[in-house]
Amino acid sequence: MSDNVVHLHKPTDPTDDTAPTVLTVVPDAPPERPVPLWVRSGRAIKSGVTHERTKSTMRAVARHSLYTLNGSRIVARRAWDGRTGSRYERMIRAAEAAGNLEAAEEWEERLQRFRAARHHRRMDLLHSPVEAAKGVAVGAGMSIGVLVALGVVLALNTGHVGDVITPLTATIDFIALLIRIVQIVWGPALTIGPFLALLALWSVGRKQHAAPNWALPANVRNGEGEPITPSIVVKALRDLGVPALARAIKEMGDAGASMLGPIRIAGCGVEVDVTLPSGVATNEVQGKRRKLAENLTRHEHEVFITIPEAARTVRLWIADSGALDEPIGPSPLVTDETLTANYKTGRAPWGQDLRGDAAELSVYQRHLLVTGLSNQGKTAALRALALWLALDRSVEFWIADLKGIGDWAPFDGIAKVLIEGPSDSHCVQATEMVEDAVEEMNRRIEEVRKDPSLVFPPLIVLVDEAQKAFMCPAKGEDGRPYGGSKATSRYFMAVREIHNQGRAVDVLMWQGTQDPTDQNLPKLVREGAHTRASLVVGTESQAEMALGAKAVNAGAAPHLLRQGLDKGTLVVASDGITIPAGQASITVRTHFIDDEPAAEIAARAKALRDGVATLHAVDRDQERDHLADVAAVIGDATRLRTDEVLKRLHALDTAVYREWNNGRLKRLLEEHGEEPKKSHGVMVVRRDDVTRALANRDADGSASAAE
Repeated sequence: MSDNVVHLHKPTDPTDDTAPTVLTVVPDAPPERPVPLWVRSGRAIKSGVTHERTKSTMRAVARHSLYTLNGSRIVARRAWDGRTGSRYERMIRAAEAAGNLEAAEEWEERLQRFRAARHHRRMDLLHSPVEAAKGVAVGAGMSIGVLVALGVVLALNTGHVGDVITPLTATIDFIALLIRIVQIVWGPALTIGPFLALLALWSVGRKQHAAPNWALPANVRNGEGEPITPSIVVKALRDLGVPALARAIKEMGDAGASMLGPIRIAGCGVEVDVTLPSGVATNEVQGKRRKLAENLTRHEHEVFITIPEAARTVRLWIADSGALDEPIGPSPLVTDETLTANYKTGRAPWGQDLRGDAAELSVYQRHLLVTGLSNQGKTAALRALALWLALDRSVEFWIADLKGIGDWAPFDGIAKVLIEGPSDSHCVQATEMVEDAVEEMNRRIEEVRKDPSLVFPPLIVLVDEAQKAFMCPAKGEDGRPYGGSKATSRYFMAVREIHNQGRAVDVLMWQGTQDPTDQNLPKLVREGAHTRASLVVGTESQAEMALGAKAVNAGAAPHLLRQGLDKGTLVVASDGITIPAGQASITVRTHFIDDEPAAEIAARAKALRDGVATLHAVDRDQERDHLADVAAVIGDATRLRTDEVLKRLHALDTAVYREWNNGRLKRLLEEHGEEPKKSHGVMVVRRDDVTRALANRDADGSASAAE
């Protein structure tokens, strides 16, 4: 047990303040160990060597030294090429490596001509010393003779015999002056000459960037503003990751330069044709667009690869860095109030191509399809074309805007029909509008058969957001669906009929749709359009739906456009727009026309017209006297076949009688105590029967009124 006692009470004795205070002295920390001089010197040297300013200085020294060294190598090689046939031999080897035997034979002929000319010059040198000596002697003699003759003339004029040698003396003094000048300049020239030569070699190396990449300036090393040169293009192709291409370039004596055509300025970029060597397919280069762009120090969207007519050739269009992010100018429709349109001969100012040239589209007898992802400028592109065409007063518009947010409101007073709204009922009305256009087309065809000289005003049937019409679930009274992609679909079949025959009588179908699939844009409909344009889409298969497999295989790539950044940029496949020879499509940056300018253009279009009462719905329930209409279409005929009666009813009012058939006509007559009868085995409607039916109805009505 412990002997320690713990006191629980606080002691009451006062503390002794006189007790001395004990101070604890904390010793100072020992001094740091001195750093040896060689360590400090090493750190200072390392800091100085690794400093960014030192790196920049060393990089500059290495760069300019290598400019001079490699510049002398370039000049020496050029001189060697000029004096020998090595350049021709390189081109022959390159042509053979590329499998181009015709080019190899041509270069071989040039080499033979060069060697023959060089041999002729060397043979001339054997005789030139003697001929030169003779020439000098004859020239000196003639010069002295001329000077003496001049002196004689001078002496005769002055009367002094000594003037005979005055011209000769003056010439000798002039030669002596030239010799003195050369003696004075010769020393400094010998001193300065080597420096001037080095400066010239440095200039050559600098222009060719003849230094390693690490030594080049930052803007060149990072690719900012780097010009596209043959060596850069060949290097980008060599590093593309296609073994056969890299091997062929390595075997070419000219390092692949013979593959390239001339580099041409094309708008905000350059264009060059590349003839691929044997064993390399064009799709191998097309499939590596991103890597090729990065090898050229460009973004993927700044390089376009197309296939021209020439075999085994790809055409590269390479934009200047950042040029495609700059907006294009306003539409001529906005800036030129005197601009007019002509449906047949005119071209709509739609935008600019990548070369910076105006992209103008002819819409004459061409069905149109514009597709792409949502909110990328589809409606704006369609509306720009319609606004231009509205300036032709002969053109009639029937428009269904199934988005319904007012994009097409400026056409109120221009379009004869304007349906705006996203609901199923609006889709039904849009379908019925297209069906009315089919009836109008059939009427025109029938009249043309009777009189081939007839010309009808153009009718543009435009459906924006057409995918909603294809996906509409509503059904008609006969059970047929309005939407869908089968033969029972009313919208699908109406569009197909217009595609088949509409252009012959200038009834044209324009559609805008988004995010195309086989369900919302059936194959038969999209392939029926003569002009197909696509904004950015999600996949290559959608690009094929929008433009067709042929255009995509030839380089059209709307799926490689940037969503949100390339708004209004379309890839167009059409014979209505100028496309470079050998290409199947063209990329167009369309003009954007905002709502206020669009309203102003629409006002100009309305001023050209006498006034159009716009119908905002297709009324299927309007009241007509069906029995009176049947009597009217029969006229003075004793009887008419039922199909002829139906045909005349359709012509009388397409909107009401479109869906009528033999059964509906029979029910109408039965309601009034009559019915169609057969005549010679054919169902007919007799005028007397219809007259009695009218009389019976009137009698029934009078009796009801009397009661």
